[in-house]
Amino acid sequence: MNLTAVFLLATVMIDAMGVGLIMPVMPDLITEVTGGTLSDAALWGGVLTTAFAVMQFLFSPLLGNLSDWLGRRPVLLVSLAVMAADYVVMALAGTLWLLLIGRLIGGITAATHATASATMADLAEPGKEAQGFGLISAAIGLGFILGPLIGGVLGEYGTRAPFWAAAFLAGANGLLGWAVFRETVTDAIRRPFVLRKSNPFSAFLAMSHLPGVGRGLIGFFLYQVSFAVYPAVWAYFGKARFGWEPGMIGVSLAIFGVSLVLVQGVLIRSLIDRLGNRGTALFGLVFSGISYGALSVVTSGQLALILTPLAALGAAFSPAMQGILSQRLGPSRQGELQGLLGSTSAIAMAIAPLLMTATFAHFTRAETGIYFPPAPFLVALFLTVLTLALFLAPASQQQKS
Repeated sequence: MNLTAVFLLATVMIDAMGVGLIMPVMPDLITEVTGGTLSDAALWGGVLTTAFAVMQFLFSPLLGNLSDWLGRRPVLLVSLAVMAADYVVMALAGTLWLLLIGRLIGGITAATHATASATMADLAEPGKEAQGFGLISAAIGLGFILGPLIGGVLGEYGTRAPFWAAAFLAGANGLLGWAVFRETVTDAIRRPFVLRKSNPFSAFLAMSHLPGVGRGLIGFFLYQVSFAVYPAVWAYFGKARFGWEPGMIGVSLAIFGVSLVLVQGVLIRSLIDRLGNRGTALFGLVFSGISYGALSVVTSGQLALILTPLAALGAAFSPAMQGILSQRLGPSRQGELQGLLGSTSAIAMAIAPLLMTATFAHFTRAETGIYFPPAPFLVALFLTVLTLALFLAPASQQQKS
C-alpha cells in the first residue's frame, strides 16, 4: 500500500473519529446548551445530524465532479483545513445555533468521502474496486473504534474537550496529506467540470437512467436509512435503555467499530471471493435484519454488546453495492458515481436522524404512555425488509458480479 492510499484511509478514519469523538457527549452537550430533557436532546440531535447530512447531499456531487476536473489533492486538502477550523468553532460554541452553523460547515467538509472513494478507485486494479471500498469502510470503522473511546474518556473532563481533539486530528491529517499525497487524476481520465452534473438532483436523474444503476441507488438509499439508526440514536438509546454514561457509550461504539473493521477490512474479501458482490450484498441485508430484530427486544446492556458483531455483519452490503455500481461505469466516471453515492448516503442521513430520533422521543416521553426506547430499531427492520424485497424481486434482478 503506497503513501497515497495510507493518506486516503487516514482521511476517512480521522473524519469518522471526529464524528465518534463527539457522539458520547452529544446527549449531555445538547441538554447543557438547551436545558431540556433527554427526549428533547434526541430531537435536537436529529436536527443537527440532518443539517450535517443535507450539506453532504448538496456538496458531494460538486466535490466529486471538481475532483474529476481539478484533481483529488486540492479538494481533500482544502476540506481538511476547513474541517479543523470548524471543530474549533464548535468547541467554543455556547448556543445551539452556533452548533448548528458548525454542523452545516462540517457537512460540506465531510462530503470528501466521495473524493476519497474515487481516489481509491483510481488506485485499484480493474475488478478490484470493491476491495478498495471495503478498505475505505474499514478505515471508517477504525475511526469509530478510536473516536468513541477517546471521546468517552475526554467527555469525562467536559463536553467541549472532544471538539478540540477533533480539530487537532483534522489539522494534523491535512499536513500529512500536503506532504505525501500525489495527484491520481491524469489527463487520460480528467473530465471537464459541468455545473449541471454537480446538481445532485440532475445527477440522480441522469445516472438513474443507466442500466441497473437506478435500482442499485434505491437499494443503497434504503440500506443507508436503516443503518443510520446506529449513529442517530445509539447514544440516547444506551442512556435510556441501559443507563450508560459517556464512557460506556464510547466503549460500545468502539466495539461496533472493531466489528466493522473486521467485516469490511478482512471478511469482505472472502465474502466477495466466495459469494460475489450480489451475494455479499444479500448477506449484509439478512444480518442487518436479524440484528435490528434482536436489539428491539434486548433489555441487558451486556447482551447488547454481545450482539454488536452481528449488527456489524450487515455493513457488508455497502462496499458490495458500491462494487456492483462501480463496475457498471467506466473509470472516467468514478468521481461522479462516488459523489452520487455520497449524496445518496447524505439524503439517507438527512431523513434517518429525524425519523429515528422522533420515534425515540415519542416512545420515551411520559405522555405517550408506552415506554419503548428500541422503537427505532423496528423502523430500521421494516426498511431492511423493504430493501431485501426489492433486491430479490425478479424485475430488479441485478447482474451478477
